[in-house]
Amino acid sequence: MRIKEKRWTLKPELSLQELQLKEQLNIHPVLCKLLSQRGITNYDEAKSYFRPDLSTMHSPWLLKGMELAVNRILEAINKNEKIIVYGDYDVDGTTSVAIVYDFLVQIYKAENLEYYIPDRYKEGYGLSKAGIDYAIEHGFTLLITLDCGIKSTELIDEALKRGTETIVCDHHLPDSIIPPAVAILNAKQSDCSYPYTDLCACGVGFKLIHALALKLELSEEQYLKYLEFVAIAIAADIVPITGENRLLAYHGLKQLNSNPCVGIKSLIDVSGLKGAVNITNLGFLIGPRINAAGRMDDAKKAVSLFLEKDIEKAKHFASLLQEDNRSRKETDIHITDDAIHQIENNILQEKKKSIVVYSPEWHKGVIGIVASRLIERFFKPTIVLTKSGDLISGSARSIPGFNIHDGLTKCKDLLIGFGGHYFAAGMTLLPENIDLFKARFEEVVASSLRDEDYVPSIEIDAEVKLSDLTASFHNILLQMEPFGPENQRPIFCVRNLKDRGSKIVKDVHVRFQVEQDGIVFSGICFNQSEKYNRLDLTQPIDIVFSLEENVFNGNVSLQLKVIDFAQSSEKK
Repeated sequence: MRIKEKRWTLKPELSLQELQLKEQLNIHPVLCKLLSQRGITNYDEAKSYFRPDLSTMHSPWLLKGMELAVNRILEAINKNEKIIVYGDYDVDGTTSVAIVYDFLVQIYKAENLEYYIPDRYKEGYGLSKAGIDYAIEHGFTLLITLDCGIKSTELIDEALKRGTETIVCDHHLPDSIIPPAVAILNAKQSDCSYPYTDLCACGVGFKLIHALALKLELSEEQYLKYLEFVAIAIAADIVPITGENRLLAYHGLKQLNSNPCVGIKSLIDVSGLKGAVNITNLGFLIGPRINAAGRMDDAKKAVSLFLEKDIEKAKHFASLLQEDNRSRKETDIHITDDAIHQIENNILQEKKKSIVVYSPEWHKGVIGIVASRLIERFFKPTIVLTKSGDLISGSARSIPGFNIHDGLTKCKDLLIGFGGHYFAAGMTLLPENIDLFKARFEEVVASSLRDEDYVPSIEIDAEVKLSDLTASFHNILLQMEPFGPENQRPIFCVRNLKDRGSKIVKDVHVRFQVEQDGIVFSGICFNQSEKYNRLDLTQPIDIVFSLEENVFNGNVSLQLKVIDFAQSSEKK
């Protein structure tokens, strides 16, 4: 398939703020531009950014409801009540459950504690009726929900009427009516004054155990040791790497790279991860293995891995997750191929502005991944549907410019239910409404997007010269990690390069060798050999890239990780 051309968008040039930073920091102007783009305006802010200090972590008592939550937990302990910790089946939910449960085991007797992860297929997302029934039938009088509960008003009310009180720890946007919980810990509440609103659920759970540790006058180690789990959740849940998230992720990564718990160490080992752990490989290697447990079997295995203290047992649980992930990959590759075949063999599809594909045979647990793969290939708002009992379940993914949740809202009369956010959503509908839904969704998308919205855009932080790319320049870039949403790895553009022996490797990749003003750099570009073959290498080329280290035979050098390229004469 022909590579889809991309638009290059260069961020604005040097501002007065960047010039002031240059005077205060005495670093390369491009680095000042990168800091300014991240909201850094002076030396003190730059110091905090480059040297995240745990002493600047916000007090957990600033979260509305924290004192109520801590007092209720300690009351339950004093009264010998049974406490159940309930969390969702994804990475954020399972890590949240693991840290809160494991902390409670340190301060309370294990026979009065239990954790509960719902079955993805029997119970669905969030707090379930089955989970409430289980808690009540087994005598649990305090329920702590993590990564769910903020929208479960009726279920929490039912639990309360049946003698079980609830503490909600969540990070999703609350509705106008909130549940009748003892306490709700959620920085997104309109009347919560917590200074940072983008914590993941594991971050909220961490705040709870931090407050408990302060109340009980425990050592810092008894709560800081859980930062590795917070870092994993931050990476997998794709929350902004800004403010307190960046602080927590920074120190969690330090722990993961120096002294991870036996469960995480076992998972890192089976993943084949080499080198340092960072946000990217947590998101692409570790997170999918944790998620695979809930997608293919039972997410409780992930919590068991996190809690395990015996290395051999941890290796066993890690191998189970590895096998689930292998099965998940085989399944999603097969379904993706099937969906692509369905799309490319539909002569009407090319003119459509959206993609909606359906097969009753597809595995519900991977259709979200398949939708993401289809976005990468076709760059259109995409929905993948499959049969789920007597209903149809779907996962949706979108592109910049189209809010998928708003789009589904305009189709809600054809849906039984839906939920999500700008770029991702899920839905259920009746089988007889599939064709009507396809037509309506196409109308909504077609009326919302312009032709240029279907061209992927690469946002370039700065234009540079090859002479700028020194070891000291790269060392400062490294100090900008951890990278992620709202603190992305910087992307650069360099223009008018001469070819010095670039070539195709392994049939699909391109090894660039380029020169500018006497300086030669090598670079690697994956899966774009077809586009490379259309270049006229006797003429200058422009390259968009990120800067990375290349280690070969023990030698370390800088290279360009090429994202896109074009003839210099082409306007991008």
